[in-house]
Amino acid sequence: MPKPLSEKTGTVVAVNISTEKGTVKHPVPRIVLDAAGIRGDAHAGSWHRQISLLAQESVEEFNKLSPTGRKITSGEFAENILTRGLDLREFAPLDRLMIGAVELEVTQIGKKCHGDSCAIYREVGSCVMPHEGIFTRVIRGGEVRPGDAIRFMPRPLKIRVLTLSDRASRGEYQDQSGPAVVEELKAFFACKRWHAEIEAEILPDDETLLEEALRAAAAAKTAFVFTTGGTGIGPRDITPEVVTRMADKIVPGVMEGIRVKYGLEKPNALLSRSVAAVSGETVIFTLPGSVKAVQEYLSELTKIMEHMLFMLHRFDTH
Repeated sequence: MPKPLSEKTGTVVAVNISTEKGTVKHPVPRIVLDAAGIRGDAHAGSWHRQISLLAQESVEEFNKLSPTGRKITSGEFAENILTRGLDLREFAPLDRLMIGAVELEVTQIGKKCHGDSCAIYREVGSCVMPHEGIFTRVIRGGEVRPGDAIRFMPRPLKIRVLTLSDRASRGEYQDQSGPAVVEELKAFFACKRWHAEIEAEILPDDETLLEEALRAAAAAKTAFVFTTGGTGIGPRDITPEVVTRMADKIVPGVMEGIRVKYGLEKPNALLSRSVAAVSGETVIFTLPGSVKAVQEYLSELTKIMEHMLFMLHRFDTH
């Protein structure tokens, strides 16, 4: 899994705008940003791709390898801000950038290449922006000029794994399902751009302690909480009740689909009362307590986790 990154500082090389969509951006002495993006830029608006950024290092590398010898200049890759000294390939959604008073939030990594409708692609047969550019939206506006310092502030993607088990909490047997969740998540995030930070804890089947742990996770803006155990029909199985009571929203289709998929072959799987819920900006998944069930559930949940984050943070994915 990628290591958490520290803050880094680079420099704004150039700022570019285009007054009409479909035209090449051109350098300007300064840009002014507000809630809609860059004033005077054709792509300003109430959406998630207000400002595009690209590293000067990516442009220079592209020019070195260009089969035609054509040297691409500032703005031709449709970037609004050209930077130096920051590796934008390390950035992840939800990271922040500070340029003086301006604050930007990363909302998208790269984009689909327009192919023949892209002037650079038609001319040289490739384009760097889809792979190495990033898109942001304005959190706080202000003015940006070439030469300004730009500070990268990574945001950890916090994940909590809570094992609910009276016996494991007393040390009577070794927890296996919690570590299984951690390993599955590490494997999933190993090839992702997110700065995932995973912590695990064992709790007894106690409503008060679980409530406290969930409230603390939501207050810390934890992205995901995975509980394991306590989803059956035994007298101490209280996990779904606690999560449902604390949730802002329940997402019933998620767990219903998983139960049906595995319950067709193993009817006992239908006895799980697992729920998917949202509390603030935190997604909570309650998983059964067996290692096999954890692996089955996560094989399905990892397909939707990123999209759930984008929805919660209002990143338009279309």
